[in-house]
Amino acid sequence: MKLFLFFLFTLFVSASHAEELFVPLSQFDNDSQRLTNNKVLEFWGYHNYDNNDNYQNVLKLRYYNPLEAGDWQGRIRLDTSYASSYNSISSANNAGQYSAGNTMVTIWGQDKTFLKPLGALVGGRVIFPFGNNGQWAVGPQLNWSFVPTVNSLLGLTDFSPLIRYMYGFDTKNNSLVVNPTQPALMRSLQLYPTVGFQLSPNTMLRFWDENGAVYNSAGGGWFVPIDAMVTHRLTKNWVFAIGGSKQVVQTYRQYDWSTYAKISYNF
Repeated sequence: MKLFLFFLFTLFVSASHAEELFVPLSQFDNDSQRLTNNKVLEFWGYHNYDNNDNYQNVLKLRYYNPLEAGDWQGRIRLDTSYASSYNSISSANNAGQYSAGNTMVTIWGQDKTFLKPLGALVGGRVIFPFGNNGQWAVGPQLNWSFVPTVNSLLGLTDFSPLIRYMYGFDTKNNSLVVNPTQPALMRSLQLYPTVGFQLSPNTMLRFWDENGAVYNSAGGGWFVPIDAMVTHRLTKNWVFAIGGSKQVVQTYRQYDWSTYAKISYNF
């Protein structure tokens, strides 16, 4: 009986403080249409492991730029990278031999007509064939940004989900007939339930910002990671971040774990 009363008391105390810890759904504003005009240049470094004695180092350059056409506003993101893959029996020099990695363009912006009721930013991504096993990949995306209108003890700053579907296809010179080792074409649903927390005036913790969940719509299977990144603003223009990602569901193989860091310049 004492244990039951203690449980009820704990539940009552937890409920009374829940609103202070968490933000009720009714206390969020859709802030998706507010786009920054900042230009951002980022330098990324990744170290990945696939749980099969295979490692990969990736150096990536990422650039954000505002877009405007009449009363329409949007953003464009350019990514290009170099990658180095190796394992425990490779030459030690292999880790320093880089080749072209993924290069892609992502554009998103306001939709004031057809999809306006969704209150989302609408866009798409194109992945170029060089560094992507000779495959092209294209796909649409929707993303939102919801900000709390009240403060919470957890310091929640935003909930910014994104959904994207990527569809890969071959060029005539890179079919399975020409290249029998060609991997399966990309058919993936990508989900980013990004959420941010303010740790201090210049430091933030963000989950699922860089790496989200992926569903393989071609053969089935999920890849679901735990992804976390800490960002710290060094000055008005410079930001440093470090993060990591670990798979928890991997019926669709991507990687076992990944660590990464970035330095960004805002201007």
